[in-house]
Amino acid sequence: MLSRNSVISSGRKLSTSLRNSPKTAMPVGKNRSYPIAGKSPAVKEMKDAFEQIKSGDNIFVHAIAATPHLFWMLHHLHLEGPTSWTKPDVRDRIRSNSCSLVPTFVKLSGMVSLTSIRVSCKSCRFCSGAIKLNAALINVSPPDANGYCSLGTSCEAAPAAIEHADFIIAMANSNVPRTFGDGLIHSSHIDVIVHQDFPLHVRNFGQVSEVETKIGQLIAENLVDDGSTLQMGIGAVPDAALAALKNHRDLGIHTEMFSDGILPLVECNAITNSKKFHHPGKMSVSFVYGSKKLYDFLHDNPFVNLLDVQWVNDPAVIRQNPKVTAINSAVEVDLTGQVDKLISSEVLGLEMTAWSKIVPYIQEGAGVVTSRAHVHYVVTEYGIAQLWGKNMRQRAYELIKIAHPNNREALEKAAFDRLKVMPSSD
Repeated sequence: MLSRNSVISSGRKLSTSLRNSPKTAMPVGKNRSYPIAGKSPAVKEMKDAFEQIKSGDNIFVHAIAATPHLFWMLHHLHLEGPTSWTKPDVRDRIRSNSCSLVPTFVKLSGMVSLTSIRVSCKSCRFCSGAIKLNAALINVSPPDANGYCSLGTSCEAAPAAIEHADFIIAMANSNVPRTFGDGLIHSSHIDVIVHQDFPLHVRNFGQVSEVETKIGQLIAENLVDDGSTLQMGIGAVPDAALAALKNHRDLGIHTEMFSDGILPLVECNAITNSKKFHHPGKMSVSFVYGSKKLYDFLHDNPFVNLLDVQWVNDPAVIRQNPKVTAINSAVEVDLTGQVDKLISSEVLGLEMTAWSKIVPYIQEGAGVVTSRAHVHYVVTEYGIAQLWGKNMRQRAYELIKIAHPNNREALEKAAFDRLKVMPSSD
């Protein structure tokens, strides 16, 4: 699936009305970037850091690569690392609420609550008072000479959480890169600080297959223009598409997340961000997840701005950038173009291997993560299906053409059973 400006701008009215609605008026938070005279955090050992936490408290946990797995735990975006709070001896003491269905939690049925919410609205839960945060657990760089710490690799909803939490517990970790953007917090706003180093979580990269490479080349050669502003998800297909973009020029990055795939494009000057409307000359991202090499690239690098996900993922903001192109992976796409259980977030590249990912219906109980109205293109190793502006019969025709050859006849029959008409191009 490939999303361009017209698709992304469709969310503008909702975003604006939500922000202006009296029911969602934002309570005033505490700006954490200025120093408080005469105040400094209490320095404690790990075992003493949670003395202020009480039964029933709502606790925000810093997420993704920055997950402070030596702390534990409650409201979070997407945690990496061991899920020690689900062990039998403590699982009844902590109730976990996640905004993302990630592999870590798939086997934890009944132990983790899942909140379905737009990524751009995750910060709003704290800003609006929908969730009253008693504490925030964050993983930061050690205070610099002026007392400032950085949220490092993961901004996401953390700025809103630390502005609205009553109590802040921070792990000062020298492995956290100092990054630019919204992630600065002065240490005088931290209540308890624990100085302890541990490695950030890293993404394990699998080998990109020949099929995924072919899909990436189709995307890069046919669907990405010079000067495009890119959003990409995590996974082999977005990585393969990025690898095929080295001959492009003046690409910009405005994305919820990125990984190591952007590094070669920066090195060959394909990414300049020169055409972007927002933060020209800089990459805009909410969180980063990849290798230690990527984290080293971020450290003290003004080319990258780590920003609050509420702003990064706001459709009204995104639509102002030129040629917005979103490249992602999908688990399934049905014959009308609905996407279920998105692995990353929007070109949908699908590898047809052991089973077909183009299906008559999405699985029962699966969530529709991208509606058929938002899908412009679906790409497999068999070609590109252009869906935008087409009716259901035409969509089915386009998708069947790029399905695995062994499945096309069955999909045609299923399309007739569902639509009561044969798929066709007219």
